[in-house]
Amino acid sequence: MTRKQSVVIATATLLLGGGLLAGVAAKGKPSPFATRPTATAPAAQPIAVVLPAGTSVRVRINEAVGSGINRPGDHFDATLDGPLIADGKTIAPGGSVVRGLVREAQPSGRLKGRAVLILTVDSVEANGHRLALATSSKRWESAAHKRRNLGWLGGGAGTGALIGGLAGGPVGLGIGAGAGAAAGLTGAAITGRRQVRLPAETPITFRLERAVTVQAAS
Repeated sequence: MTRKQSVVIATATLLLGGGLLAGVAAKGKPSPFATRPTATAPAAQPIAVVLPAGTSVRVRINEAVGSGINRPGDHFDATLDGPLIADGKTIAPGGSVVRGLVREAQPSGRLKGRAVLILTVDSVEANGHRLALATSSKRWESAAHKRRNLGWLGGGAGTGALIGGLAGGPVGLGIGAGAGAAAGLTGAAITGRRQVRLPAETPITFRLERAVTVQAAS
């Protein structure tokens, strides 16, 4: 073997050995350009919270509701007048959409009977979902109008008697009283209805009759 060949072989051996050492070193030391996996936060798990029975549900109606406007089974819109909170968590914020139900809407009679209106709430919008509720009912009744009708009758009779007396003496007095009473009865029949009417923006407070379990973020 010539001297030149020996130098070539020695050089190749050095280069090969250096490459092997570099490879071993590279295996033990991560590259500064290597992508490191990023740590991800665990997803929040929903927990069950309970709105207990007796919780106040304060609403404000968005439209007029009344015994002469609605019928049993009608729904009405309202907004939550304060948040629903359970275990320190807001289940539904104030201003949430509420749906109410007309349980009873009974107009008054012309000469007797009271108008009756009974309302309840059956759901509220919570986190984009409808949450069914079972609340107490609120009842309104019109005042009795017997006294008002008697006023109509008495007033009609008195006016008729005055006119009859002026026109025809005692006979005219009796005829006028009878005619006036009949006119008063007609007036009461025409105008004697009394209704219950709640205007828009009326605040009403209901209470949960049954507890409601809701899934909330932990």
